[in-house]
Amino acid sequence: MQRKLTVIFSADVVGYSGLMERDEAGTLARLKENRVAVFDPQVAKHGGRQFKLMGDGALVELGSVVAAVNCALAIQEGTEKVEGLRYRIGINLGEVIIEGDDIYGEGVNVAARIQALAPVGGVALSRVVKDQADGKMPCAFEDMGEHSVKNIERPVRSSSVAICVGRSDRPVPRLSKRMSLQKRLNRSKNSARRGFSQSISKCDMVPGAQMTSTGPSPVT
Repeated sequence: MQRKLTVIFSADVVGYSGLMERDEAGTLARLKENRVAVFDPQVAKHGGRQFKLMGDGALVELGSVVAAVNCALAIQEGTEKVEGLRYRIGINLGEVIIEGDDIYGEGVNVAARIQALAPVGGVALSRVVKDQADGKMPCAFEDMGEHSVKNIERPVRSSSVAICVGRSDRPVPRLSKRMSLQKRLNRSKNSARRGFSQSISKCDMVPGAQMTSTGPSPVT
């Protein structure tokens, strides 16, 4: 029996049964188009391997936590353009069992359970994934606490991605206050995030200033 440590990414379409009941042909067409245009290309771009497809859901293996989070965020952003189609995505790092091209084990199960905890259009992370990502990515995270989930004996602690520098404020609808995001970014040890926080503060102090990739632009 072969085992390895890997990152598992679980994605599922929100309200798929209801979507299919209301418009079966249209929903299936949008789902297929999204896979071809967004989902599959982003998985390939970030070095992932889709090892299980389950109608409205998918399980993907990736080589790193950073790649998995970036892939999830890119998929969510691309899917925003598709009317009526939203994913929940969960990411876990754990030991799995390899059998042919398939993957089994608690590492997979935890990813699937965390996915169910994610906000609509959002990305949820297990504690180990959040710890690995923190400091390596210009992101802030929101602690969602511990949850008892099906077929997992111990409580599962999870976090959601709140905001990442260089991306839109998606995918965390609950974090709407700018000051809340600012405080999270200021607590980060990542130098890129500190610089971005300072740029936001400067931009806020100058009426009419706009953010650019290098900081606030001067007022004209």
